Amino acid sequence: MTSIKLNLRRLHRALAPLLCVPLVLTVTSGMLFQMAATNQQGDQFLWLLDLHRGKFGRFNLETVYPYLNGLGLLTLILTGTLMWLQLPSKRDRL
Repeated sequence: MTSIKLNLRRLHRALAPLLCVPLVLTVTSGMLFQMAATNQQGDQFLWLLDLHRGKFGRFNLETVYPYLNGLGLLTLILTGTLMWLQLPSKRDRL
């Protein structure tokens, strides 16, 4: 395996667990709040919107959280796509 492929895999493997946590939190809190709002209970679950927007108690990341989520997702998509494109075709493996 060439060093570029190895470095790409290492980067993806190192970043994926770190970047998936805020992405999963954003998706989950958004879905749960939407379910509550659909059942006319949105007022009781406004704390989910705080999590969704990046407000974690004392830590208010609302101004940078969407950008960090977006950059993280783009990084995972880019490194994953580049690794996928480097896979040998079935014809080459035979």
